[in-house]
Amino acid sequence: MKSPGHQQRPDHKVAEQRVAEKVEAEMAGQVLADSQDVIQVAEDGNPARLYFPRSAVAMDKLEPSITTTRCPFKGTARYFNLKVDGRTLPDAAWSYEEPYEEHQSLKDRIAFYDDKYKDIHVRTSA
Repeated sequence: MKSPGHQQRPDHKVAEQRVAEKVEAEMAGQVLADSQDVIQVAEDGNPARLYFPRSAVAMDKLEPSITTTRCPFKGTARYFNLKVDGRTLPDAAWSYEEPYEEHQSLKDRIAFYDDKYKDIHVRTSA
């Protein structure tokens, strides 16, 4: 299915780009994700987001939450609570499991709210 957002607002940019370096997400010294197959999404009005393949994410640290949101450009996002060292960060990560066709490369990838939760660090490594 085509994105209603892109059809209604063709001027709104949602640019995907593969990251050349290895990227890691970490909290409290524990690796949440680690991959050389990361997609950066730069969307007008939003911070750049890094999407990890699900296979590179420590899924045992994530539990599905009941939260979903709908982006008119990418689709419906399903959220996860992050559990590390006895702490739970609600809705700290999300995934587009059925993205619109313009953003199929995001399917089943996970992004972390490192701007919302300052304890989550997402960075590239040389």
